[in-house]
Amino acid sequence: MNAPFSPSPGVAALLERAAQPDFPGWRRAIVRLGGCTNPVHLVGSSVLVDTATGETLAGAEEPSSPASARRLLTACGNRRASVCPACSRLYQADTYQLVRAGLVGGKAVPETVDTHPRVFATLTAPGFGPVHTRREQSGRVRPCRPRRGAADCPHGLPLGCTLRHAADDPRLGEPLCPRCYDYAGAVLWQSCAGLLWHRFGIELRREIARRVGISRTELGEVARVSYAKVAEYQRRGLVHFHVVVRLDGPDGPDSFPPTWASIALLADAVPAAASRVRLRAPGSSVVGARVLCFGAQIDVRPVAASATGERPSSGAVAGYIAKYATKGAESAGAVDGRIRSPRELVLLPVRAHVLRMIGTCWWLGGLPAFAALGLRRWAHMLGYGGHFSTKSRRYSTTLGELRRTRADHRAEEQRAALGFAGRPVALVGNWRYAGRGYSPEGALLAASVRQGGCRHGA
Repeated sequence: MNAPFSPSPGVAALLERAAQPDFPGWRRAIVRLGGCTNPVHLVGSSVLVDTATGETLAGAEEPSSPASARRLLTACGNRRASVCPACSRLYQADTYQLVRAGLVGGKAVPETVDTHPRVFATLTAPGFGPVHTRREQSGRVRPCRPRRGAADCPHGLPLGCTLRHAADDPRLGEPLCPRCYDYAGAVLWQSCAGLLWHRFGIELRREIARRVGISRTELGEVARVSYAKVAEYQRRGLVHFHVVVRLDGPDGPDSFPPTWASIALLADAVPAAASRVRLRAPGSSVVGARVLCFGAQIDVRPVAASATGERPSSGAVAGYIAKYATKGAESAGAVDGRIRSPRELVLLPVRAHVLRMIGTCWWLGGLPAFAALGLRRWAHMLGYGGHFSTKSRRYSTTLGELRRTRADHRAEEQRAALGFAGRPVALVGNWRYAGRGYSPEGALLAASVRQGGCRHGA
């Protein structure tokens, strides 16, 4: 005889909740989150008011009354796919629309922007010691670091590697000799990467002005450099920047660039400007003085007008940048959460190279000379504390504007459902934070939404 069916605690709790009269509303509240893994709980109430007459239209309970207070679930909104896959997909979609609008128009950007000169560039970090890498050429995997007759390092380890690493080889990104690798330099470069990017923007404008024979002040009167960028972690734990750079007229995408502006000019100016960026890092007698710069590997590709059909296309570039906007240091093997104590270092589930970078952040962060860098605060990010996706002011629309448009659309749908479409109404609320997360039955329902069991808004 078969044993009687015994549901898991989560399933049992969900079945019990399904028998309660408030189940449909409870279910809709979770489904509307789209599978968010860690929602925010708010407690309070709200009223719908006619802004013309002051009349209360709905939800007339007193907001401060405990009896009228209700619980509201809202999505966490985290951009990182490792933290919340559902919210990160929405962030990725918004970033895609933002970048694409700056290439082909839309979202209040004129379609004529598609004819402006623009390039897709990648700025990398310099080398701080040889690491294991996967090299592919013409579809074939090449040896990692072939060095014929190479001598050993001072610590007795070979300076070359003839292995053909698999894509999932755990040695990828690891130094050939950890004792030779300049961890202090890598961490300092990482912490100053945002300032290096700022210097690059200044140097790029200087380079363009130099090439056309005008001053930087005169350049600002006839042209504007706009950009959208994202930071991506490499396996060695250092970020590099993917960026769309565009040349506009002085008023941004609404104005045509000058006649001398061209893709060729921009493609030549980007690597020239990056090669001249220099930044003196904070130093001490322990690690010495260092001058930071970008790596020698700088890739620049023209982004052609959509009508030509050439590659890379505007959609492909926007998709590439949006993909990395949802990734963080966890893609290099680091951890999601901030490290509060040195005791946590011995328990971190990370590979040896990442642990050494985190340990170097903690060590340097305790020295007075490096206090301003906040290295201990950003140790879980391997020293990088900058923004992952940024854009210039006039590149295109903003993430905030995209979110406001979506919120206004949902509010209009709700007003229509209540029978107040077209009336000047406002929702006045009084809410306070009440916690995070799901009950066991709520977590089970949210998991089914993530797996496609329920549709948003069902």
